[in-house]
Amino acid sequence: QISEESPGLPGGGLRARVSRLSVADLSHLRERRIVRLNARLFPVHPYEAARHEAFGLRPEQIEANTPKELIAALQDCEGVFIVSTSLPAEVIQAMERCRVISRLGIGTDKIDVAEATRQGIVVTNVPTFCTDEMGDHAMALILALARQLPAMSAALREGAWTRARRQANSGRRLSVQTLGLIGFGDSGVATARRARAFGMRVLATRRDRNASRDTADALGVEMVSLERLLAESDYVSLHLPLNKETYHLLDEGRLRQMKPGAYLINTARGEITDEIALAHLLREGHLAGAGIDTFEHINPFDEDERPPKHPLLELDNVILTPHVAGLSVEAKQDVARGGVENLVSILCEHWPRPEHIVNAGVAPRIPLEEYDDALFAEMREAES
Repeated sequence: QISEESPGLPGGGLRARVSRLSVADLSHLRERRIVRLNARLFPVHPYEAARHEAFGLRPEQIEANTPKELIAALQDCEGVFIVSTSLPAEVIQAMERCRVISRLGIGTDKIDVAEATRQGIVVTNVPTFCTDEMGDHAMALILALARQLPAMSAALREGAWTRARRQANSGRRLSVQTLGLIGFGDSGVATARRARAFGMRVLATRRDRNASRDTADALGVEMVSLERLLAESDYVSLHLPLNKETYHLLDEGRLRQMKPGAYLINTARGEITDEIALAHLLREGHLAGAGIDTFEHINPFDEDERPPKHPLLELDNVILTPHVAGLSVEAKQDVARGGVENLVSILCEHWPRPEHIVNAGVAPRIPLEEYDDALFAEMREAES
C-alpha cells in the first residue's frame, strides 16, 4: 500500500493527499476496451507492452487509417493510444464512449482537438519525451553541413580524393557562425545549449514576445524579431508546432530573406516550410544547404517503399532523415511511460499531469479529480 508519508508526492510528502487506489485497485482496467492504433506501422515494443501489463491494460492492437476503418475500430472504445494516424472530426464524433486520446508523442496536428474538446474527450501527449534527442539531431545536422560530411563521404566513396578534400575548403568555423532558432520551447532550448557549447552566437524568436527571457538570458541567447533572425543567421532551425499560423511560415519570400549562403534545419514539421520554394533557392545558390527530417510531400511512413519524386532528393547539398529526430531507446521508454500513465489517470478518474493535457479547457465526460502521482509511485519504485 502507498503510505501518506511517501517521499516525492505533491506537497513535499508531508501527509500529502494520496489516491485511494493501490495497484491492486487497478484491476478494473482489464475490463476497459482500449485500442492501440498504428499496430503495424509502429508496433508495440517490449517496454510499452510491459507498461500495459503492469497496469492490467489489454489494448487491442489495430492498424486502421481510413475514417471508415477507424470508426469501426474506435466507436465503442474507452481510450485510444495513437502514434501517427489522423483522427478527423467524423471519427471523433463516432467515439461515443471514449474518455481519452493518448498521443504517444508530442504533435497533435493530425487530431481534431477542437472536436475532441466538444465531445468531452481529453487529448493528452508527452511533451518532453525526446527533448534531448531533438537537440542532438538538430545539432548533428548542423555539424554535418558545416563540415560538408555527406558530399565529402560521397566523393571519397567514388575515389575522388581531390574533390573530397576540396569540400573542406568551404567550411566555416562554428564559433564564428550564428544560429537562429524559430521557436524557443524545449527542443529549441536544447539545441541552443548544444550550439552555445560550440561557441555559436544564438538568436531566437517566438510568438509570445512578452514571455520570460530568463532561460534565454541564462544561455546567452538573444531574442529578436523573425526578420532580423533570418537576415543574420548562418543556420536557421525550426522548433515550433504546425498550425494555421505556422503553415508555410517560411514561404519563398521569407526564405529569400535568409542570409545568402545560409542553411535551413527542419526537425519540426515539414509543412512549416514551402519545400518546393526551398528546393528552388537551394538550386539557384541563395541557400547553401539544408538538413530536413520532416516533410510535406514525402511520407516516410508509407508502406510502399520506393524512391519518391521530389526536388529535394535531387540535390547533393541536402541531408534527409526519415522523421527520426526524436527517436532513441530512452525516448521510446519515456513516451510509453508517459502515454500509458496519461490514459490510466483518466480511466481512474483523475486528470493526468497538467503539462500533458493538450485541450486543458475540456469538460470531460466523467468528472476528474486532480492529478495524483501516488497512482504510479509503487510502479516507479519497483522499476527503479
